[in-house]
Amino acid sequence: MMNREFVFTDQDFEKIRALIHRHAGIALTDSKQELVYSRLARRLRATGIKTFAEYLSLLQKGNEQEWEAFVNSLTTNLTSFFREAHHFKLLSEHLKKLGPSRPIHLWCSACSTGEEAYSMAITAAETFGGFDHPVRIIASDLDSHVLVTAKAGRYKAEAVLKLGTERVARFFVADGDGYFKVRPELQQCIEFKRINLLDASYPIRQKLDGIFCRNVMIYFDKDTQLGILKKFAPLLHPHGLLFAGHSESFYHAAAYFRLRGQTVYELAGHA
Repeated sequence: MMNREFVFTDQDFEKIRALIHRHAGIALTDSKQELVYSRLARRLRATGIKTFAEYLSLLQKGNEQEWEAFVNSLTTNLTSFFREAHHFKLLSEHLKKLGPSRPIHLWCSACSTGEEAYSMAITAAETFGGFDHPVRIIASDLDSHVLVTAKAGRYKAEAVLKLGTERVARFFVADGDGYFKVRPELQQCIEFKRINLLDASYPIRQKLDGIFCRNVMIYFDKDTQLGILKKFAPLLHPHGLLFAGHSESFYHAAAYFRLRGQTVYELAGHA
């Protein structure tokens, strides 16, 4: 084993695993021990704390600021524009069927740095032929740091330019130093907020026409997944859709959802 700057015992790892599971639902496997050490070692350096035991004591005393940093350190935020592109084609078809006659509400429930939510907003603008459309998107994440990036809507040119000349010209403006910023007309339909999927209930007031919850359930055990899906079901309109990640399946939640297409689910009671 490589020499470590800080002593990190199996007991330290087990305590961390229990804390992050209880607070964020994340189920860490034994193989994540080195990743946990490397990410939290940064927090020890930042706080000036010398041991993991002392750091864990700080968390257990309920230090709110450090709890937030702890969770942010252990969450993964890999995302990109139009990731798993087939979902956005299905979303466009869904929006066309719903039509412009009433408000359409969508929830991007693990929005990370915002690319998924903006991809949903671009899909809405393209489907309805402009920015004046009925779609409203709630975009949430547990990680407060990524929400700052999402709200800013500022991305590296290499990520944005992959969208093609037409989309870039329509939805972004050059922002200097190799960055592009999302146009405010695109942002106006999105509300960003911090939501923990483990909360007993969610601050969603409107019935939803679609929920994107992609590539986050893989970090939860089956019981945690089921608890979240059970809370999703009553939030959806009868014809609402749930979009999952390519490596996720919800067969254990057959009482609530059934597979409709490629990692897209509908309510089990939908006729």
